[in-house]
Amino acid sequence: MDFYQRARIVCANIPEGRVATYGQIALLCGKPKNARQVGYALNKGRLGEVPAWRILGSSGRLSGAASFETYDMQKLLLEAEGVEVRQTEKGWKTDLKKYGWRNTMEEAEAFRRIFEEKNI
Repeated sequence: MDFYQRARIVCANIPEGRVATYGQIALLCGKPKNARQVGYALNKGRLGEVPAWRILGSSGRLSGAASFETYDMQKLLLEAEGVEVRQTEKGWKTDLKKYGWRNTMEEAEAFRRIFEEKNI
């Protein structure tokens, strides 16, 4: 299995105006305990061109500032898509209940089929 290829496919399909968590991406890739590997892959550019600004920590906190051109780029990109971001004691955060990507079982099964077809 090529986890990074799987993650690239899943990340590329996060809808505009929605966010996903590192854990959600890992789960959809078939590796539910690999949330940190998703973060590592994004930080090191191993996923290629994907909407990395749409991927957040499990609490809805924006945690990728170091990976963007400016410290507030992730926030600005999310806001440009209509995602509300607010300042908290622990940093910027968005409401996962309101903006979280609620992928369907059909989407998860479609990813599995794609992975099988690509033998990844």
